[in-house]
Amino acid sequence: MFERFTTELREVVMGAQRVASEEASANVDPLHLLTSLAQRAGVLTTLGCPADELADDLRRVRRRGGMSDADVEALSGFGIDVEHIVARVEQTHGPGALAGGQRAGRGHRPFTQDAKKVLEKSLREAVEVGSKRIEGEHLLLALTALPGVAADVLAQRGIDYLAVRRLVEQREAS
Repeated sequence: MFERFTTELREVVMGAQRVASEEASANVDPLHLLTSLAQRAGVLTTLGCPADELADDLRRVRRRGGMSDADVEALSGFGIDVEHIVARVEQTHGPGALAGGQRAGRGHRPFTQDAKKVLEKSLREAVEVGSKRIEGEHLLLALTALPGVAADVLAQRGIDYLAVRRLVEQREAS
């Protein structure tokens, strides 16, 4: 599958490894893929989502241990103040205590099952639209199609499967 990735998408995947390493995460997850995609691909800007704003959203989600704004809002309906809980955890265990996960050394980080599903789905999306190469747009389609925090973060920015699919179909038609 990797041989079908465009150069840009290969850089995104390798960038996700670097993001995971910088965060001292033991594995590469869909949020690492999205973070790297935001840093390297212009597709999000095309959809009206500035990379720096998305990066802020992703940092906030990571700080909360992977809880999206929708999750936080739902919990607040039950009287749970997630920001207060995160602040207390950080007070006891240090800044970013919920963000990093296991501390890992340098080198290769394996992909989580969810990240593998995203990559597999990006291949299926490319095949479905008749593309011979897998591009950043196909990865974004996969991130919006599969349930999870990455899809939630994108949805809060107005980026959903249908919006990305329309963009991909327009590009394929031209």
